[in-house]
Order: sequence, then C-alpha cells, then structure tokens
Amino acid sequence: MRTLIHAYETLMDPIMRRQYDLTHRIMPAEFRFDYRAFLRAQTDATNRSKLIFFELLHSNPDDAIEIYESLLRTVPSYDLSEYMDREDYMDCAFLLAEEYERRDFFVRAYELYVSTVILEFESPYFRHFFEDVTSRLRSLVCHKMPGEVPVETASRFLTELLSLPLPRKDIAMYHKRLSEIFIETEQYRMAERHLKKALALDKKLAGAKKIREKLDSRVAVRVV
Repeated sequence: MRTLIHAYETLMDPIMRRQYDLTHRIMPAEFRFDYRAFLRAQTDATNRSKLIFFELLHSNPDDAIEIYESLLRTVPSYDLSEYMDREDYMDCAFLLAEEYERRDFFVRAYELYVSTVILEFESPYFRHFFEDVTSRLRSLVCHKMPGEVPVETASRFLTELLSLPLPRKDIAMYHKRLSEIFIETEQYRMAERHLKKALALDKKLAGAKKIREKLDSRVAVRVV
C-alpha cells in the first residue's frame, strides 16, 4: 500500500512526475553497465556536465552541486548549456536551480531558472510545465530574495525579468517589487512610476495599497 501511495503522489505532483520521467529517459532498463562510474572516471567538461545531470536524477544533489561549482572554478567562462543538448540542459538547469534554491543560494538559482525561461520563449519545450518554472522564479525573486540579496542585484534581476514576455500578473509583481526597492533606497519618483505600472497591469495586486500608503506618507513628510 505504501508503494502504491508513493506512486500516486508521484503521478499527482508535476515536479516528481517529471523527475521520474527524466530518470527513466536517461537510464533505460536494458542499460546495464555502470554509467555513473564511467562518468566519474572522466575529467573533460562534457562528461563532467553529464554527470551533474545524472547525479540530480539519482538523488545525489550535493554531488551535482559540487561538480558544477568545480567546473565554474576551473573551466574558463564555463556555461553548462554548451555541454549538453538544449532539452537536457533545460531539465538539468531547472533541477539544479531547485537544489540551489533549497540551500538558499538564490543568485545561482535565479541565473539557472531564468536561463530556462529565456530558452522556453525561444522555442517551447516545458509547455504545460512552464507555469511551474515561472511560479518558482516569481516566488524566488519576490518572496525569498528580499533581505537576502543586495538591492542592486535584485534591481538588476527584476529589470531583466521585465524585458521578458512573461504573464501580466508576473510583470505586475516585478514592478511592485521594484517599487518597494525604490522606497527602501528613497527614490520615491521611481517607486511611484513602478507602482503605477504594476496597477495598470493588475488593479487588484496584493500589497499595492500598503506601498501606496508608504509613498503618500513620504510625500506628506516632504511637504511639511
């Protein structure tokens, strides 16, 4: 019964189901030789990159991150996307971003998530699963980064996201977050501008009223 329940949970959860499908795609049942041992014996960037994906799919995220960080340190201008085909990269980058996010390495997570978003807009691959990617990116930028990432970095990321053809509600949230940042840095005109843009996209945007009150109080203080 426990096995049956786990199978049902896997089928119902899009992330778990996708990881299950990917694992079985990369390692068919008839494939018997020790692929992990083979990859670990290699020292070139291509096979080390493949090993990252393998470790992620086989519940070894710590090893995957260690290998990725090592490649970033030792291979000049290392870019994971250059060492695997587009679809494998997108899957691998998403899983890697997920692990970085779990460990509160938000900048790394952002860079990987957004790279998959850009590729998806160029040519759809995630399709119905894409909503999960944009949802995680939105949560990361708007709820997890504040207070943990320098405002300059957060502003740069938000500006990059505003240049992408994301859903209106996502764009509204990114404008709102920029408005909050500009209030923090006492750039009230910029804060006002981004709040107006946010509300033009989503009139019922949660938290907008509180930002409006903060801006109005700053104006009142300046007038006095």
